[in-house]
Amino acid sequence: MKLETKRLILRPVTAKDAKDLAESLNNLNISKWIVPMPYPYKLKDAKYWINKQLKEHKEKERTDYTFVIELKPNKRLIGAVGIFGFDSKKVKGELGYWLDQNHWQKGIMSEAVEAVISFGFNKLKLKKILIPAFAGNPGSNAIAKKFGFTIEGKMRQHAHCKATGKIHDENIWGLLRSEWRKN
Repeated sequence: MKLETKRLILRPVTAKDAKDLAESLNNLNISKWIVPMPYPYKLKDAKYWINKQLKEHKEKERTDYTFVIELKPNKRLIGAVGIFGFDSKKVKGELGYWLDQNHWQKGIMSEAVEAVISFGFNKLKLKKILIPAFAGNPGSNAIAKKFGFTIEGKMRQHAHCKATGKIHDENIWGLLRSEWRKN
């Protein structure tokens, strides 16, 4: 499955993405905001994640739709965005994302997130999308606000970051399908 926007192609990961993935994610400015991400991020970590995603793509009842982000002109992986953690009733799913630091502040993540939220509500028929974001992560919290998510609570000392070993408070943002239609 592939999604396209004006500037981006959102597609499933392939084995050929391992080098770009490892290069982009070997950056503490990214990994310090993502719970399971190790730092340093090595080629073996990229291959492990890719294999996990390839297995998920083969499942009959998928619980994860993760897309890598590539810019149309250069066709190079620069990030990822996805919805995961939903069951067969598709009541809710979690939205997660990251972007290579060289592409921050260009509207790329907003463009990708909008496409995946639309996919989640319109194709997957989710009733609600959640964004868990470290309380101190300005980028992720700004994305949630931009798309009309409501802060539903803060989980205190809830998220352990593998890259730094720190435990963070985590904001839980929610958006209902009916709210998305209004936006």
